[in-house]
Amino acid sequence: MTNAELFKKAVEMTAFSYAPFSHFRVGAALLAKDGTVFTGCNVENSSYGATICAERTAFVKAVSEGYKEFEKIAIVARAEEGALTEAWPCGICRQFMKEFCDDDFVIITGDSEETLKTYTLPQLLPEGFRL
Repeated sequence: MTNAELFKKAVEMTAFSYAPFSHFRVGAALLAKDGTVFTGCNVENSSYGATICAERTAFVKAVSEGYKEFEKIAIVARAEEGALTEAWPCGICRQFMKEFCDDDFVIITGDSEETLKTYTLPQLLPEGFRL
């Protein structure tokens, strides 16, 4: 699957986001090494600590189905006025990814299919912790 195709799936997921507080609707699409795609969106909560990011939603769905080997993830957000914007994984999500991903894992973001940026996990989380 191309980066643009994965990004398009992430864009579709912004429609399912529950973001009554931030109004920042995030979608993610996670590609497992066997080609299976898992999607996610952010789900906010009035007890802010209970909020879950789109990236972790996708990972939890995948892991709960027995998947533990991943190639890349696309992440995008839709701002309150509806425009697409880049979305970067928060620190918790970066460390969560480190638990399941090799150093060649790729994070994709952008505000359109034509402006995609890609980074490896170590570029976004240098010296990440793993047992």
